[in-house]
Amino acid sequence: MRPELETTAERVFVALADPSRRSVLAALAAHGPATATDLADRLPITRQAIAKHLALLTEAGLVIPEPGERRRVRYRLDSAPMQMAQQFLAALARDWDGPLDALRRHLDG
Repeated sequence: MRPELETTAERVFVALADPSRRSVLAALAAHGPATATDLADRLPITRQAIAKHLALLTEAGLVIPEPGERRRVRYRLDSAPMQMAQQFLAALARDWDGPLDALRRHLDG
């Protein structure tokens, strides 16, 4: 397995482990790009907490900050890291399929 795939998957899994970060991602997916203030208006999370979650989501590559008017930063989703995490899980599942099939055949035999 490619090391960069595993590293990206790890960052995505850490980011998705927190329910508040999943809520931020869901809000961005439902409503499109938004500022931390916009998200605070939609979610039961303080603006300061959202800013911290957005920083971690940015590090994971799941959101991209885009400078806007009056120094406001809008965040938009980037699906590439999520797709890499899915590739990691698919490769992991393929690695398990052979040994699990062999175990099933052994137990059935």
